[in-house]
Amino acid sequence: MAAPAIGVSPYWELTFDADGDVDGPERDRLLTDVSRRGVRDLLVFAHGWNNERSGATRLYGRFFAPVTSLAPKARLGYVGVIWPSMMFADEPIPDFPPSAAAVPVPPRPQLDKNSRRALLEVFPGRASVVEQIVRLLEQHPDDGPSLEEFGRLVRLLVEVRPEGPQASCAADLLTEGASAVEPGMLTWDTAQVCRDFAGALERVESGDGEASGTEAFSFTPKGLWDGAHELLRQATYYAMKRRAGAVGEHGLGPVLGRLAQAAPDVRVHLVGHSFGGRLVSFALRGLPEGVDSVKSVTLLQGAFSHYAFAPRLPDAPHAEGALSGCQHRIDGPLVCCYSRFDSALGTLYPLASRMAGDDRSMAGEAPGIAEEFGIGRVLGPKWGAMGHDGVQAVDGTQRLALADALKRKLPASGCVNIDASAVVRHGGPPSGAHSDIVHRELAQVVLAAGRVS
Repeated sequence: MAAPAIGVSPYWELTFDADGDVDGPERDRLLTDVSRRGVRDLLVFAHGWNNERSGATRLYGRFFAPVTSLAPKARLGYVGVIWPSMMFADEPIPDFPPSAAAVPVPPRPQLDKNSRRALLEVFPGRASVVEQIVRLLEQHPDDGPSLEEFGRLVRLLVEVRPEGPQASCAADLLTEGASAVEPGMLTWDTAQVCRDFAGALERVESGDGEASGTEAFSFTPKGLWDGAHELLRQATYYAMKRRAGAVGEHGLGPVLGRLAQAAPDVRVHLVGHSFGGRLVSFALRGLPEGVDSVKSVTLLQGAFSHYAFAPRLPDAPHAEGALSGCQHRIDGPLVCCYSRFDSALGTLYPLASRMAGDDRSMAGEAPGIAEEFGIGRVLGPKWGAMGHDGVQAVDGTQRLALADALKRKLPASGCVNIDASAVVRHGGPPSGAHSDIVHRELAQVVLAAGRVS
């Protein structure tokens, strides 16, 4: 299938399945054409949660639109990565028109038609499970066994083969001897998990992004089903996070290795939004030895642990980030843009990470729910995301405000955190400004990171 017109040229697409297998003809077209078209700098963008190819390509077209005027003499090429991810329909993208097929979103806990369709597409073969989930969210029965059944169905929806590539790409944090385990939010008491997610939603929707440590929450059964809706969302995003790692390491990384052989003079610049940031970061782990064609990586509201590149974790010296040292695979800087207005990463991501048991490698066992999941407690920094406060625990990381980053030359290597809150600031609940990334200033950051002029 020919790549769609997105307003910039030359443009190629690379389509991957959930395990990272690439569309062969698309890959071969890129490898054959990139040198023939005289490309010197290749911008490779991976989307985050998007329902469909058309949404991803619209994002790429809008983000890339100012690039030609910012670097009019550069010999640029563009790649859009397409991978099976999804977005729930109650998360509008700021200033981004909805698709023609958009339908009104019903109030929680019901699941809208577009989100239901997206679940069927990104989890093929599990239509019966999706229909049962939809039915429970519509009826939200007032009994505990129904919530437990809901938790069981969500677990069935997102499970993968233990020996498959996705299972080995779930963790952001590693410790010696640790093995892959199912996320705690799917195995612990479902009612308590739903109660805590409902509390987080209440804080986000009231505009209170952080718990004060004193408030107490109590919920009606319907309120618990609001939390169940969020459990479905977060379990789906856990699956997308795991999938992004597999697509990066087993898909994009090897393709970049072949590209370096086919077109050794092409300079590659990786850009990723949300889980797409995790995808391009894990591509570094999948690069063949000796490949130095990646000249920059720019993360836009990256939805993975801010400790992912850390050689050791604070207060846990036996643990490290899953990508520890991978920033040295870049022949240039790793730039992380973050915003305090991203409530998806500032409030919901830490809670979901905590409930997924992401700290088990440090604690040695799953934390007790009663002690660890009191929703009134301020969540600790170990559950933070790249897109909320940038790269953490990596020596030499520089921190800049966006205005300063645009005035000066960025470092030639190492990690750089850029506070993009000045422009990444718009969006309603539950995600806030998480998808507010289509800004000329951020395109400037990508070019500056890669020294494209």
